[in-house]
Amino acid sequence: MQAVVLAAGEGTRLRPLTDDKPKAMVEVNGKPLLTHAFDRLLDLGADELIVVVGYRKQDIITHYDDAYEGVPITYTHQRDQNGLAHALLTVEEHVDDDFMLMLGDNVFEANLDDVVRRQQENRTDAAFLVEEVEWDEASRYGVCVTNDYGEITEVVEKPEDPPSNLVMTGFYTFSPAIFHAAKLVQPSNRGEYELSEAVDLLIRSGRTIDAIRMDGWRVDVGYPEDRDRAEERLQEVEG
Repeated sequence: MQAVVLAAGEGTRLRPLTDDKPKAMVEVNGKPLLTHAFDRLLDLGADELIVVVGYRKQDIITHYDDAYEGVPITYTHQRDQNGLAHALLTVEEHVDDDFMLMLGDNVFEANLDDVVRRQQENRTDAAFLVEEVEWDEASRYGVCVTNDYGEITEVVEKPEDPPSNLVMTGFYTFSPAIFHAAKLVQPSNRGEYELSEAVDLLIRSGRTIDAIRMDGWRVDVGYPEDRDRAEERLQEVEG
């Protein structure tokens, strides 16, 4: 299965760690965030890595070149940081079947294989790893509403009044149907083309999206203290 990694961000909230490098190249426990993402995706059976680059893209391309551990890398360029749905459309011409999608600023130690397995069962159009968080934290994320069958019925991006405390984590599987939905997305109040809106359009068109609850942990590395927390968690695992 192909794997797409979104790694175009500048990482302004991670300064000073990103003063001289893109967000995806910030090191956690001695390795760039992107290397952690690649390692997990290869463990899941990725046979091609498609990496969306943007800010200081050459730093990433020079570091990894055209392959990682023997798996070929294709790069696409998001010229303007206009949201995740916008970034996703840059890979459309390179994707030919169901694929994994990972946000390049997340560190996972979790059941990602359950998400891939659900996609391969061919009864769903997408599957998301989701996490229960404290209610007062849910408004920071894309919030999911599910039915009794564990299917996602609605996604709301950073709502002031969250309808649930179940949030998207940054690891997904999709069929190519997501590209058509992404083309229909209109800019949000933040001026971005939100992935959550594309997902909501998929749902409204009758597509099935399954929620897989996270077993394990993940750290979204948005601030320097998050990098420190991710290092601590990884050192616990390794040691």
